[in-house]
Amino acid sequence: MVAGPARESGVAWKRGIRCIGCESFEMPDWTKKNFDDLRDVSPQDAPMQWRFARDALRSPELGVSRFTYEPGARMPWGHRHRVQEEAYVVVAGSGRAKLDDEVVELSVWDVLRVAPAVVRSFEAGPEGLDVICVGGRKPKGGDAERFEDFWD
Repeated sequence: MVAGPARESGVAWKRGIRCIGCESFEMPDWTKKNFDDLRDVSPQDAPMQWRFARDALRSPELGVSRFTYEPGARMPWGHRHRVQEEAYVVVAGSGRAKLDDEVVELSVWDVLRVAPAVVRSFEAGPEGLDVICVGGRKPKGGDAERFEDFWD
């Protein structure tokens, strides 16, 4: 038998390798998760689903999230970040993004990069909207700032 990485469901570990700069956090070589297996953390009674994979992927460097909006649904607020840049990929449906005071139409396979200081929010079109968001390292304590009634 050849010695190799330790394995558990959806994760491969190298023995003795540690993430430099992490607080006693052993970084797996790879991690596989399915968004459908992650808990929906969207606001109660909101016509959308939010599934965040950062913790499930055990990644201190990368955040990946899936936002699924029912037809016509709109995020009730906007948000921006202090340092995190984000990229959004439309994987199904269509909709619009409000970026500060500008509204941008979105369709399947559009990639939208948003700088940290830009306030953003999303609205689904008639088929709904399914978006994957990719962001960088999350600062300790988070860096998001919320803006109520952003679409008004």
